[in-house]
Amino acid sequence: MKKILFGKTGQKVSVLGFGCMRFPVIDNDNSRIDEEQAMEMVHYAIDNGVNYFDTAYPYHGYDFSKGGASEPFLAKALKNGYREKVYVATKLPSWLVETREDMDRFLDEQLERLETSHIDFYLLHSLDRNSWKKLLKLGVKDFLDRAIAAGKITYAGFSYHDQTDLFKKIVDAYDWTFCQIQYNYMDEDYQAGSEGLSYAAERGLGVMIMEPLRGGRLTDPPKGIQAVWDEADTKRSPTDWALQWLWNKPQVSGVLSGMST
Repeated sequence: MKKILFGKTGQKVSVLGFGCMRFPVIDNDNSRIDEEQAMEMVHYAIDNGVNYFDTAYPYHGYDFSKGGASEPFLAKALKNGYREKVYVATKLPSWLVETREDMDRFLDEQLERLETSHIDFYLLHSLDRNSWKKLLKLGVKDFLDRAIAAGKITYAGFSYHDQTDLFKKIVDAYDWTFCQIQYNYMDEDYQAGSEGLSYAAERGLGVMIMEPLRGGRLTDPPKGIQAVWDEADTKRSPTDWALQWLWNKPQVSGVLSGMST
């Protein structure tokens, strides 16, 4: 798989990242990952060039109030030499942080849950106007500086769900390595959007894309759309059109897909 440079780091990340939010589960219980099937998926992805794995503290839990099963499972899947082949991204649960000490506590807990000495790409999860204001007041810049200096995280970033004006302010507020935004051909003007994508890339940030298929809805477009696409010389599935639309943009560093099969 083709690899590209990731923002200011010069690291090579695969253009397709493995989202660890939607592993196959047992008996429709989101907290019980079908480990045999999920393990096969993870190892197949790595063996075929995927080297960026994105998880978060609450993924595969009952709700977002406590740690879910995704981080511990990923730790298990990356044993036997696989951890050294990939970059692990996870996120500070911003909505659970009430003190400066909470930031260190969650990070240390995540290092244990992932059974790793460091997290390659660490994000402030799901920033919006309220959470960013709270984290700033609590000293999140100092937290990131100290965590990087201590070697607990390698690169700092944030995922985002709010308007473009705030996105630009956050981009300029810290020496980020990367950010993560929702973006697809239906969401050019949604949240950070095309304007935010260009703004971040121009300032040297790597930009990871979430919701490239809008939760799977772009895999099954309205009748007539495929007929239009089929007029093109190159024939593609709806999924392929959606992903190629993103990969053709030089500002996009990688695209995350929540893998369930």
